Amino acid sequence: MIYIMTRRQLLALAVTIPAGAFARSYNREVLAFYYDWYANPKVSGEWAHWPEGTAHQPLQGRYDSHDGKVVEQQLDEMKSAGITGLIVSWWRRGDFQDQGMPLVLATAGRIGLKVSLYYETAKPRQAPTPKATADDLLDVMARYGNHPAWLRVRNKPVVFVYSRSLNELRLSGWVEVITRVNRRYRGGVFFVGDEISKASAKVFDGIHSYNPTSQTANMTIDQIRAWAHVTYPKWVAAAGKRISSVTVIPGYDDTKLDRAVPRPTTSRYGGETYRVLWEEAIAANPDWVLITSWNEWHEGSEIEPSKENGDRELKATGELARMWRRKT
Repeated sequence: MIYIMTRRQLLALAVTIPAGAFARSYNREVLAFYYDWYANPKVSGEWAHWPEGTAHQPLQGRYDSHDGKVVEQQLDEMKSAGITGLIVSWWRRGDFQDQGMPLVLATAGRIGLKVSLYYETAKPRQAPTPKATADDLLDVMARYGNHPAWLRVRNKPVVFVYSRSLNELRLSGWVEVITRVNRRYRGGVFFVGDEISKASAKVFDGIHSYNPTSQTANMTIDQIRAWAHVTYPKWVAAAGKRISSVTVIPGYDDTKLDRAVPRPTTSRYGGETYRVLWEEAIAANPDWVLITSWNEWHEGSEIEPSKENGDRELKATGELARMWRRKT
């Protein structure tokens, strides 16, 4: 006999998952979303991603994410700026990003940074199912989850789930995914979902938002501060006893891409947007601060040094991250 749970029963089951029902005793982390999908002919024999369009240009030129010297420099800069780890965009086994994971992990381990993964899309893409997605994640964990550099909470490897993946299966589907993974992966996996809601906090071990620009678009700098002052504490409260995260951005501009207009754009205001959001994040006192992004050049959210903005946001990160860590 096959027993099929209703959505209500699946969501109720989520409460029993041994996820985050414990006191706040997490390490404070500053984690930057990281993209290892860039290629140039000199290293990889062809261009990848750069021709799609970028809001700004890297100070070091159009680099290749499989160049060990580039990855070393990037992670050194992160470490010096007080960033404790990176969340690497990941799509599928064997693609360009997946091929770059061993280099990122090895470099992070040597430098002293932690690595997690951003699970971008559920599997299979056309008709995703909880079983296929769970199998995909179990394969990822079997290959990378035990690496010493992997970000862990309570000795569980951390995986971030992007809103696309979350929406493809809905919360009820992710209850099943998490249950399947935790039954089969020894010790379990710590999942952080891209949805700020109490319902999401019942399913995932932590919650976050990748990009707030849909709410900050076209705001003045005073409006951005007022929005963050009200919103960030709500994000922390929604997490309850799960890990709470607040996301800061330097700005956002994806108008160079072939996307339907009008596009939401958040001005950098000469670096003030980043500083204001960090200050409000410090005041909200989350468990983790997430930076969108280290190097999403297509969407103009990078803090990696650029020809247009130099290392302005990178220097600010070092100052503000230290300030946040001093807060108890």
